[in-house]
Amino acid sequence: MMDINKRTALRLAMASAATLTMAACGQKEAPAPAPAPAPEAAAAPAAAPAPAPAEPLKAAWIYVGPVGDGGWSYAHDNGRKAVEKDFAGKVVTSFVENVPEGADTERVARDLVAQGNKLIFGTSFGFMEPMLKVAADNPDVKFEHATGYKTAPNLRTYDSRTYEGAFMAGVIAGAMTKANVLGVVGTVPIPEVVRNINSFTLGAQISNPKIKTMVVWINEWHNPPKETEAATSLINGGADVLFQNTDSPAVLKTAESMGKRAFGWDSDMTAYGPKAHLASAIINWEPYYKKAVGEVLDGTWKTGPNQWWGVKEGAIDLVSIADDVPAEAKARLEELKAGLKDGSYHIWKGPLSDNTGKEVLAEGKVADDDFLRGINFFVKGVEGKVPGTDGK
Repeated sequence: MMDINKRTALRLAMASAATLTMAACGQKEAPAPAPAPAPEAAAAPAAAPAPAPAEPLKAAWIYVGPVGDGGWSYAHDNGRKAVEKDFAGKVVTSFVENVPEGADTERVARDLVAQGNKLIFGTSFGFMEPMLKVAADNPDVKFEHATGYKTAPNLRTYDSRTYEGAFMAGVIAGAMTKANVLGVVGTVPIPEVVRNINSFTLGAQISNPKIKTMVVWINEWHNPPKETEAATSLINGGADVLFQNTDSPAVLKTAESMGKRAFGWDSDMTAYGPKAHLASAIINWEPYYKKAVGEVLDGTWKTGPNQWWGVKEGAIDLVSIADDVPAEAKARLEELKAGLKDGSYHIWKGPLSDNTGKEVLAEGKVADDDFLRGINFFVKGVEGKVPGTDGK
C-alpha cells in the first residue's frame, strides 16, 4: 500500500500537470502587429506667387492749341490715340490742350510729373525752355520736345520735315495760280516757318517760274480771327492761291468764302473748304510716337540728335489732291515725291539765292540739316524780309 505522503505528492503532481495542459490549450496567439502605414508622398512645394502685373506706363502730351483745331494739335492727338490703341494695357495716355508757351508750360509739365507720368511730350517750339527746366528737376522722367533744338540727358527733340510738305504743295500752287501771286499766312518768324515759306515758293517755281509769294505774319500759332484777317488781306492784295503755317483751317475757310484756292496744313482739311481745297500737306506723328513709347517700355530710350522725319519715313505727305489739278502737275509731283522718298531729290540744292540776289547755296551744293535749321532769309521770289533781320 502506497504511503499516504507519496499518494499525496503524486496527486499534487498530476493536478499541476493538468493545470499546465489546460492553460496551454486555452492560450491564443497574439494577433500580428498591423503593418506600418506607408509613408505619405512628400508634399509638392507651394507654387511661387505670380508676379504682380507691371504698372502701365503713363505718358502725357502738352498741346499749344485745342485738339479740335483740325491741324497741328489734332495731328499730334491722332498720334497719341494710335499709341493708346497699339499699346493697350501697357500705356495710359493723357493730354492737356490750349497751353500757352512760357510759365504755363512749366506749371502744366510739373503737374503731369506729379500725376506719375514718366514720358511727357511737349508739342510747340516755345515749350523748350520750360521743359528743360522741369526735366532738370525730374531725372527719372523722359521728356520729348517737338521742333526744338536743346537737349538734356532725359530730354530729346523730334520734328517732322514740314518743309517737304510745303514744297509739294507749292508744286500744285504754281500750276493752279492764274494771277501768279501766292499768299502765305505765317505764324512766328523762326527758321522752321521761314523754311516752309521758302520751300513752298521753290516748289511753285518748278511749275511756274513767274510766281511771287507775299507773306503776312500773325505772330501766333492758333488764332482763327487773325488768320482770317491775314488771309483776307492777302486775297485783297492779289493772291489767288493761299498757303499757311498756322494751326487752324481758317485760311482755307476764307479762301472758300472768297472764291480762291488754298491748302490744308498738318491734317487733311478738305471738309473745311471743299471747293477751295487743292490738297493737304499732312503730318503723320504715329510712327515716331510708337517708336518713342516702345523705347521707354523696353528700356532703350536715350537722348541724342534730333529725330527729324519726313517723306522717307512716312511722316510727311500731300493728300486729297483736287480733281481739277492738271494731270501733268500731278505726275510731276509724284516724281518729286519719289525722289524725296529714296533720297535722290533735294529741295535745297544750289544754285540758290536769297531775294536780295545774294548766293546762299553754290552750284551743286546740297544743304545739310544745320543749314536748314538756321534759315533766316527769304529765297528769290518771296517779297519782303524776315522780321528781326536786316534782310541781307
